[in-house]
Amino acid sequence: MKRTHLPLNALRVFDAAARHLSFTRAADELAVTPAAVGQQIRALEDVLGVVLFRRTSKGLELTDEAQSGLDPLREGFLRFEEAVHAMQAGQSSSVYAIAVPREFYAQWLAPRLATFRAANPAARFQLVADEEADFTEANLDLAIRLVEGPGDLEGVQLAPGSRVTVAASTSADGWIGWPAYPAPDGADVLLQVGNAGQALSSALAGLGRATMPLPLVTDALADGRLLALSEPEDCRHAYWLLAPRPQWRQKKVKALIDHLTG
Repeated sequence: MKRTHLPLNALRVFDAAARHLSFTRAADELAVTPAAVGQQIRALEDVLGVVLFRRTSKGLELTDEAQSGLDPLREGFLRFEEAVHAMQAGQSSSVYAIAVPREFYAQWLAPRLATFRAANPAARFQLVADEEADFTEANLDLAIRLVEGPGDLEGVQLAPGSRVTVAASTSADGWIGWPAYPAPDGADVLLQVGNAGQALSSALAGLGRATMPLPLVTDALADGRLLALSEPEDCRHAYWLLAPRPQWRQKKVKALIDHLTG
């Protein structure tokens, strides 16, 4: 039988039933009904063309055919477990690969990674500036993106979705536009940039006014490098911490998530 055709689920049920010599106890172990166990066993017998159990006055017994394959089967399951443990070994790694926008890293993430590392001295970080990087190709653990929600990924919102119009002075009369927050319709656009970091740098340099995510400009507003030209307002875009479910469930990733959201 080809490897791709192996009835692995039915073999797992057979292993449990063979250990207990009881469909009921096997069902309890597998969290299914005894009827489901019976169906799996009958399906496996049909595939293999052999009878695996016989009923006697003392209960279930394994047939000779079943007994002959049981030890290799259990050895195979042990090898499966070893393979899973090997693949999960990366969960104990202390290296985090994170895709994060440069400006959000500087304004929000960097100080929080510093406090995380103070509590976890073995932690190491690999940063990717392209927050849209593919998780598999870049071998990422996590990504931070300015989006409306997690989409198909697991995620948690790191900061409130809030925006504010800012400039280096009240005399700034032109606009800096960028994809997430274009300039208002009919506004005099002095500069069109590609991302939030370029918009922030341009506003700090006095090149015009820009609408920015509030988390990126909080420090600049507090120390006077930027002035708020509007009241902060809620918006759909927010910074989200994202990952596919396998990464999201890793022990090391959970520890960092708890720290960043705690």
